Amino acid sequence: MAVHTSSAAAAAAPTTRERILTEALNLFAQSGYGGASMRELARRVGIRESSLYNHFPGKAAILEAIVSEHGPASSASRLEEPRYKQLARQPAEFCRQFALDLVEQWSDPREHQFQKVITAERNRVPGIRAKFADHFYAREQRLMTDYFRGFALAGLISTPDPRETARLFAAGLIYIRLEHYVMGAVPSPRPKVIEAIDRYLAFFLSLIAADGDADNKKRKTKGEMRGKAAPD
Repeated sequence: MAVHTSSAAAAAAPTTRERILTEALNLFAQSGYGGASMRELARRVGIRESSLYNHFPGKAAILEAIVSEHGPASSASRLEEPRYKQLARQPAEFCRQFALDLVEQWSDPREHQFQKVITAERNRVPGIRAKFADHFYAREQRLMTDYFRGFALAGLISTPDPRETARLFAAGLIYIRLEHYVMGAVPSPRPKVIEAIDRYLAFFLSLIAADGDADNKKRKTKGEMRGKAAPD
């Protein structure tokens, strides 16, 4: 039994590559890319500096690997998972799952460090800006568009342009992130963020409701106009 437990612990332990990326993210966030040295990184990881080059050819490659595993890259990777593909005919469930996964991502301290690093460094390191803005955002946007196109072709939503619908969905979520995680002195409590997510999803889904739901959508809109304004 002890052997089994030891084996399980070893399997769960981070690899040297994962430790390098974790410590590099911490170091880049604290000292900046330019101020971080491979020697200090090796010290934090607990390996020789020369051993770093067994995993990465240089500091730029480490930053590129960090970019490849956080932010829009992680969102795009989620969209390719089976649990999302199972929602390919369930637009409401898809949108809610994506939003809830983003809340988890936004709450991760590593994501905060990543945003700090990429904001400071994407204009300083050759290739990073293009890789971040063009490759990863384009990949995430393409996958999102494919889902909304599938919803439209199946008659599950009504939209003249799936790409713009996907962009509208993402834009609302980005605004929620700015409001609750970026602009304030401290992040909003999770229940408040979830409340904002739910309010936005109800509005967004009403906008793209399939033609069969048009009458229901009109009734909701009229009822909301007669009621009190929604809280900010």
